[in-house]
Amino acid sequence: MFVQVIQGRVRDVEQLRAQMDRWIADLSPNAAGWLGSTTGVTADGIGIALARFESADAARRNSERPEQGQWWAETQSSFDGDVTFHDCPDVRSFGNGGSDDAGFVQVIQGRYTDVEKGLELMRRSEDPLRELRPDVIGGLLCLYGDGGFTQAVYFTSEAEARANEQRQPPPDVQAMFEEEAGITTDLAYFDLTDPWLYSPK
Repeated sequence: MFVQVIQGRVRDVEQLRAQMDRWIADLSPNAAGWLGSTTGVTADGIGIALARFESADAARRNSERPEQGQWWAETQSSFDGDVTFHDCPDVRSFGNGGSDDAGFVQVIQGRYTDVEKGLELMRRSEDPLRELRPDVIGGLLCLYGDGGFTQAVYFTSEAEARANEQRQPPPDVQAMFEEEAGITTDLAYFDLTDPWLYSPK
């Protein structure tokens, strides 16, 4: 899987939502290799989209379509200022991965000082996390290739996420969380309380 992360400060949320809906209706049927998208705008106006494709080649072919270029030229006016793109050639899923059933999505960005250790800890924590956090449907860890990452975690609802995050994990699981915290830097959190979730029909 390949994921392209797009983010920027949104000037017009309704316009952006309408443009996303138009892409699904008009452009997605011919977007070969597109697997789905997670999009939303935080309370303070940061828009984030994760577009999932089968491969980097599929994403590139989509970007090269003339209708895609025209759509983006129109969509870009929904943003205020620069829009950032992160291409993620290495994507790891956990649980049920990106889910259209989520009522709340939290996007976390940061950097690993040790990527392989981070991946190992993610694998080790998956089963304990499933027991501890039934509100977590799944998620995606999207690696940039230089230590940077975007992680999207899909929850049943924000209320359940907030309630369960207060639960104290067992000591061994807490130790894993602390170990992971020790190898991550520059963390930023983006809460999508009204996620726009799309997948091929």
